Amino acid sequence: MNTNAPTHLPPPLATEYFDGQRPVAQAVTIRIDQGDLLIEGPGVNRRVPRRQLRWPERQRHGTRMMYLPQHGLISHSDGAGWDAWTRAQGLQDPWVVRWMQSWRGVLWAVLLCVALAAAVWQWGVPWASRAVVAAIPASIDQSIGEQALASFDREGLSPSQLSADRQAAIRRAFAAAVERAYPAGERPSYTLHFRSAGKMKIGPNAFALPGGQMVLTDELAELLADTPDVTTGVLAHELGHVRHRHGMRTVVQASLLAGLAGMVVGDFSSVLATVPAVLGQQAYARDFEREADQEAITVLRANGVRPSQMVVLFDRLTEWRKRQGEGTLADLPIAIADHPDDAERSQAFRDADRR
Repeated sequence: MNTNAPTHLPPPLATEYFDGQRPVAQAVTIRIDQGDLLIEGPGVNRRVPRRQLRWPERQRHGTRMMYLPQHGLISHSDGAGWDAWTRAQGLQDPWVVRWMQSWRGVLWAVLLCVALAAAVWQWGVPWASRAVVAAIPASIDQSIGEQALASFDREGLSPSQLSADRQAAIRRAFAAAVERAYPAGERPSYTLHFRSAGKMKIGPNAFALPGGQMVLTDELAELLADTPDVTTGVLAHELGHVRHRHGMRTVVQASLLAGLAGMVVGDFSSVLATVPAVLGQQAYARDFEREADQEAITVLRANGVRPSQMVVLFDRLTEWRKRQGEGTLADLPIAIADHPDDAERSQAFRDADRR
């Protein structure tokens, strides 16, 4: 025997019923009987299974309504009286409604949304981008890289002023370093271009685009003219971006984020239409930089060069910035000279000597 069972049933509730046929309210009483809602009044005797009852989200004030299956509804103007009666009858709002009307529930929902968004940003989008890029043919990378390089040329990169002999010497030195670092058949495919920074104001720099398009500026070649091993290290860093398809992953990640934003705000642009902007505005993820730096370390070691020599690059870039002042090296975040945390990266190359 259940000693907690109520000794009497709550009294019926006097309310109004619309039968769905006429726009006239009928005075009725309602009560719960054996799990069903009974609607009784002059000319009305209706039984509705409790599980078929529906009602809109409860508001703090105003008329309460209960929708009936097929047609009809109950309308009750006394909100407080209705709430007390439904509680006594065990007719609660759906849990989602109760959650939405609880400040604690709303707070938890906000926290869960923030946590989910952080998880999607931290793990979901990178994982999805790797899966998408793995399914994209290399020919797509090549096409996008060529379009992006053409766009940068239009935006202000100028033809290289380095002599043909100087360009050839850099190409030969890097090609030999790559040959020593990778077994035959495993060497990444790349195309090395020389450009002057021109109107883009990126100064001494190097960057890699999808499809193996690598660019070295005259300004960086001159800055490192007396340290060819460091020039090789810079190009090896860019080859790391090529080998891991960081450029394409950056495009895909940005597109995935744009797609997610589009589902929220209802608008997003096509991938190819935004490729130049994506590559010009989105910085490589810090993990991408670590992977590319590790590639440089691998190539330098394979050629008998201490990785710590790369510190020369960061020291000279720092001095160059001081001479040039503010407002430089900020237009092309994919370029090597605009990556943050030079001190951290310098230390990583020093530490590589001891490993």
